[in-house]
Amino acid sequence: MLSFNRITKTGADRIGFAPAALIIAGWAGRDEAAIQHHIEELAAIGVPRPSSVPVYYRAAASTLVQGESLEVLGPDSSGEVEPVIVSLTDGLWIGIGSDHTDRTAEKMGIALSKQLCGKPLGPDLWPFHEVEDHWDALRLRAYATIEGERVLYQEGTLAALRTPSDLIARLPGGKLPIGTVMFGGTLGAIGGIRPASRFEMELEDGVLGRTMRHGYDIDVLPVVS
Repeated sequence: MLSFNRITKTGADRIGFAPAALIIAGWAGRDEAAIQHHIEELAAIGVPRPSSVPVYYRAAASTLVQGESLEVLGPDSSGEVEPVIVSLTDGLWIGIGSDHTDRTAEKMGIALSKQLCGKPLGPDLWPFHEVEDHWDALRLRAYATIEGERVLYQEGTLAALRTPSDLIARLPGGKLPIGTVMFGGTLGAIGGIRPASRFEMELEDGVLGRTMRHGYDIDVLPVVS
């Protein structure tokens, strides 16, 4: 069971939520050059190119987590900040999450790698209808602590990514079923993809003057043969 603070322009409440399904939209960029950059970025570490753009990967809803730390097997995983679309009974809500991925497994199969790590989610949601008209102005940002130094790892506006309406329209039936969580794509890593001991993410709404944030420590478990 997850829990969210639903924050609107007029108030807030808190809900419990049991996700029924998880979809991870890959290669969800609007800019063909940016998509190619991310494909090349992953190809540089041995990840196969996608079969289509965008791609909708499925992973177990049970991989969604909201803790302050994430246990991973081995040292070769890393986070990716993404806008997250949550379909509730009263409509679509927007949050942030990290598509934390095992990069070694990713070389064998992207779908496999999506399943092997927990997917951290932030605690806050905004109504999609409150940000839809200025979606492109929302700013996504991530910081990673690498070898003891906190560095800017990803940054850019959501103008670089397909809108939720676009992504949903491409799903079977053109709808996001109630209870479904969908990750909406990511931005290129500044300096390249690499592991970290901590990952922090935020989504900034400069129009309405608010920011949602979440961070987690990465606890590396030993690989024992």
